[in-house]
Amino acid sequence: MTRPPSPRRRLEPDKRREQILSCAIRMFGERPYAAVSTTDLAREAGVARGLINHYFGTKRDLYLAVVRQMTTIPPRSLTIPDGSVRERAAHSVRWLLDVIERHGKTWVAVMGAEGVGDDPEVQAILDDADTAAAEHVLDLLGTPAPRPAALAAVRAYGGMVKAAGREWIRRGSLTREQAEQLLNDTLLAIIEQTFPALDGSNAAVM
Repeated sequence: MTRPPSPRRRLEPDKRREQILSCAIRMFGERPYAAVSTTDLAREAGVARGLINHYFGTKRDLYLAVVRQMTTIPPRSLTIPDGSVRERAAHSVRWLLDVIERHGKTWVAVMGAEGVGDDPEVQAILDDADTAAAEHVLDLLGTPAPRPAALAAVRAYGGMVKAAGREWIRRGSLTREQAEQLLNDTLLAIIEQTFPALDGSNAAVM
């Protein structure tokens, strides 16, 4: 359903740019990339079309800005909690789901490569985001697993996070609680079984 255009009003440049980006985030979550035009964006944001070009350049440039926004780790999430490894694992999963919920369908679309397709720059942003998220999860866990192999394992786990987010947000086939249970159980298996195997140890993390 098309929304009525927003009324135009004078804003400071930073606020205007934020307004356009916010509108783009919503629209790219509602429609495929090819179905979003700068004309539609301008109309729904209540700005002249030329302002989109002024602040962002092309539609692809604006989409790249959306991708970067979707993949930025919120600063407040960087606090490492106390507690057991299991408690920290649960905290990690809640953090991941909070990030997904904050952006909803746009996060699913962007992280699932439903946007501009096989675009090297988009893929580079997503690869960097995958690594940053995996590094953050490892920091939250505080486990002694060998870093390169553990990082690869958590990056692979990120594929399940994206799939679970799609089932929850896009398809509604999982509730948040069910997605959290699935991801928590899987992360615990990685911590207690995979990490010890990576360094040749048979002792599970308790």
